[in-house]
Amino acid sequence: MPSRRIPRLPLRSIMSAAERPPHVAMYSPGMVGFGHIRRNASIAGALRGSAVAPVIVMVAEAWQAGAVPMPAGVDCVTLPGLRKEADGCCRARSLDVSEQEVIALRAEVIRSAMEAFDPDVLIVDHLPLGAAHELTRTLERLHKRAKARCVLGLRDVLQDAETVRSAWAEPATLEAMKDYYHAIWIYGDPAVMDPVREYGVFDQVAERVRFTGYIDQRPRLEFANGNAGPLLASLPPGKLALCLVGGGIDGGALAMAFAKAAFPRGTTGVIVTGPYMPEDTLKILRRCTQRRPHLEVLEFVPDPTPLITRADRVIAMGGYNTLCEVLSFEKHALIVPRVKPKPEQWIRARRLRELGLVDVLHPDQLNPQALTRWLELDLGPPPASRNLIDVGGLTRIPTLLAELLGIAVPTSAPGSLNGTCIHAHPHHPALRAG
Repeated sequence: MPSRRIPRLPLRSIMSAAERPPHVAMYSPGMVGFGHIRRNASIAGALRGSAVAPVIVMVAEAWQAGAVPMPAGVDCVTLPGLRKEADGCCRARSLDVSEQEVIALRAEVIRSAMEAFDPDVLIVDHLPLGAAHELTRTLERLHKRAKARCVLGLRDVLQDAETVRSAWAEPATLEAMKDYYHAIWIYGDPAVMDPVREYGVFDQVAERVRFTGYIDQRPRLEFANGNAGPLLASLPPGKLALCLVGGGIDGGALAMAFAKAAFPRGTTGVIVTGPYMPEDTLKILRRCTQRRPHLEVLEFVPDPTPLITRADRVIAMGGYNTLCEVLSFEKHALIVPRVKPKPEQWIRARRLRELGLVDVLHPDQLNPQALTRWLELDLGPPPASRNLIDVGGLTRIPTLLAELLGIAVPTSAPGSLNGTCIHAHPHHPALRAG
C-alpha cells in the first residue's frame, strides 16, 4: 500500500468548532500492569482540563479501567482481559476461550465502539496495530473515513535496539505507521532517549514524531488524594521508605529483600506488591510484618502517587510510570530494574543514572544488606529532576491535539505552551504553539 500524504486541517478557533466538542478515543492494550492505563488517564485529565476540552472515551481492559481513578468527564469502553505468556502468545485472562476467540471479541467491541463514538482523534498506546493486531479493521475504517486523526503514543524506551528492529520491522507494522498515523508522540525527552535515532525503524515517519516530554505525575494527586486519605492517615509519623514493584509478577525478589532490610531509626518501610504478586510471596511478606512493627505491606494501591509524595526515599523497579513519579516528585530513588527477558527498564535506569537523577542496583547484586546500606546513606538534597529533564508532557499534549484538529488555542489557555517549543524530531523543524 503506498504511503499517503497526511493533510493538515484548516485552522479554526475553539469557539467556532463543530457543534459537538471534539471526540477523542484512547486505546490501551492491557495485558501487563497498570502503567499504560495510568499514563492514559493522566493524559486524559490534561486534555479535559485544556481549552480543547474533548469528550474522551478510553478503551481498556475492564479490570484495569475499574481500578484506576479516572478524571471527571472520562468514561471507558471495556475489553475482556488478555495476558501475555512467556512464549509471546496472548491468552484470555479470565474467559475459557481460545486466543482467536478473545481477540475477535475484543476487535469487535473496539470496532463497534469507534463506529458509535465517531472519534475525531484516536490515540493508540504502544502497539501500532493493537494487541495481536486487533486494531487493524478499526484503523482501516478510520482511514477510509479520512476524518479521524490517529496518533501513536510511545514511551521513551521500547526495548533494546535489536529487539525493536526485529519486532517493528515487520511490513504490517511499518505500513500501519505510514498509512494510518498522522502523528507519533514520544512521551519522553530526546536528551535521555531518542528512539528515532537509536532504533532506526521510524525513518519513514520521522517528520511526524513529536517529543512531548515525560508525563508529570503531580496532577494525578488531584483525583488520587480523595481515595488515599484513610491510607495516608493509617501510616505512622516519621520517615517513610517506599518499595514499588510494578505489577508484582516479577517483583518478589525486590519485595523480599526490602522486607528483610534494616530501616534507619524512625523510618517505616512500606511495600506495594502490585496485583500480580504470587500468593506464596505474599504469604511470606505478611509473616514479615508480624515480626517487624515498622513494616507495612499493601497488596494493591490503584494510584501510588500520594504515597510517593509522602515518601522520603523510594526503592523500585524501573517501569516508565514509576520513573516518571520519581522524577515528578523529585525523590531520592534506588532503581532495581528488570534486566531479563527484556532490558527496557535497565536501559532507562542507566540513562537516568548517567544524568545523576537516580541510583541503580543491578538485580544480581540485590540483597537486604545492599538496600540497608543505601537507606543509611546521607544523600543530601533531593535531585532537581524537573530542572534537568523535560517533564512537560501534560502541558504540550493538549496543544499537539489542537494542532491535529486544526484548532487555534490561545496561548493563555490552560494546556497551551505559552510560546514554548514542542520537541520535533531533531531532523525536522520544531513546531511552535499557535
